[in-house]
Amino acid sequence: MRKRSPRGSGGLLGDEILDAATELLIAGDGGAGVSIRAVAARVGVTPPSIYLHFADKEELLDAVCARFFEQFDDVMVAAADGIDDLTERGVAQGLAYVRFAIDNPVIFREAFARPTTEPTQTDQVLMASAFQRMRATVAEAMEAGVLPRGEVTAMVLRLWSIAHGVADLMTAKPGLPWGQDLTLAEDVLRAALTGFGQESVKSELLRRDER
Repeated sequence: MRKRSPRGSGGLLGDEILDAATELLIAGDGGAGVSIRAVAARVGVTPPSIYLHFADKEELLDAVCARFFEQFDDVMVAAADGIDDLTERGVAQGLAYVRFAIDNPVIFREAFARPTTEPTQTDQVLMASAFQRMRATVAEAMEAGVLPRGEVTAMVLRLWSIAHGVADLMTAKPGLPWGQDLTLAEDVLRAALTGFGQESVKSELLRRDER
């Protein structure tokens, strides 16, 4: 059992709890291997100490996933850095999402394991960071005519659904013949963006015909 954190170090203990829960989550290949008692034992405290920080196991696991996805904002920034072509930037951001999932499959699956009616902490992290990065790309692409003008959030959700579907399949079924790189994922994402872009061209041609 580790030495207990000194009185007044609640933030430190909270981080240690998250670290322990993350280790158990990954080692057990999912949330089934995580319990308040197991986390408490790993940290070296009593179970009631865990409840001072997290109401229950679900809240703890959500916090684990949220902390992990906070790193994804930096990944999205790096993915888009220096790419002026808006289609290529969108593909790069989608690929970053897929790659992040493949590199961290257990936490990725856990983050989306249960349907929720209210936004979770993980949802809030994604909406405040990675979602906004993609939203900025989509808004710029609409303004430039690369994507059809319309509701930006709706288009982001369409593109996110496509990237998430690819990521979900590749993490859930890694034994399928995906190839040695992300070429297949890239093809799917580029096809989607190109398809939406063609809608923009058709819309512009229709507007010209109506003049």
